[in-house]
Amino acid sequence: MTEPNNIAHQSDPANRARLRWRSRRGLLENDIILTRFLDAHETELTDEEVDAFTRLLDLSDNDLMDLVLARKEPEGEADLPHVHALLQRLRRA
Repeated sequence: MTEPNNIAHQSDPANRARLRWRSRRGLLENDIILTRFLDAHETELTDEEVDAFTRLLDLSDNDLMDLVLARKEPEGEADLPHVHALLQRLRRA
């Protein structure tokens, strides 16, 4: 979801670099999964998908790993349809 005064993710190299930097995680498994996903899909991500990805990146490494491995489902602020949809893509990656 794009905020009125924000530049769309795909047209802003700084936003893309920031997302990639935030994808570097303390758990190597998360780092590998997220980096491979971005390598394969970054140029096609919509702003809504970037929002979902960012919400997932706001989680702790262990919570993120539990979601990616389908040990649990998103809760709280991450429990949104577009987060669930992106999470499904991550799980298939």
